[in-house]
Amino acid sequence: MKKNYREIEFGDMDSAFKKVTGKTKAEFDEAERKRQEEYEAENKRHKEAIPELTKEWIEKGQEILDVKYLLDWNKCVPIRLGDLYKGFELGSCLDIVKELNNGCELGIAKGIIEEQGHSGMSFGLVCSMVKAFCDRGAEFVSFART
Repeated sequence: MKKNYREIEFGDMDSAFKKVTGKTKAEFDEAERKRQEEYEAENKRHKEAIPELTKEWIEKGQEILDVKYLLDWNKCVPIRLGDLYKGFELGSCLDIVKELNNGCELGIAKGIIEEQGHSGMSFGLVCSMVKAFCDRGAEFVSFART
């Protein structure tokens, strides 16, 4: 019987999985099942922690933000905690706003956002938040996007 090119290159399924992943098909499937369980458990823990995290982030906002922004911040916090980044952008925003409120140069604030490790989407989200919660936000965003 003639073998197809995949059989010649990889052999059986386990050999193929070992060559690509370092694990047999069964080992790979079990590792993926465990990874999925851990992911779901972490999401459940985070969801259960949102009420307490909301309080913490509201307090952090009160320490850094101007009073006129606190009502909107308080509304924003639980939404951000329940979203894709699980509140990562809250800290990113506050780190930048704190420095801007203390009069730092725009280049310093731009360096902060560049060092935070954002994707394009989270970068845009943090820029929008800084713009919404800081008097110098629009100026910062214009500078950071250059």
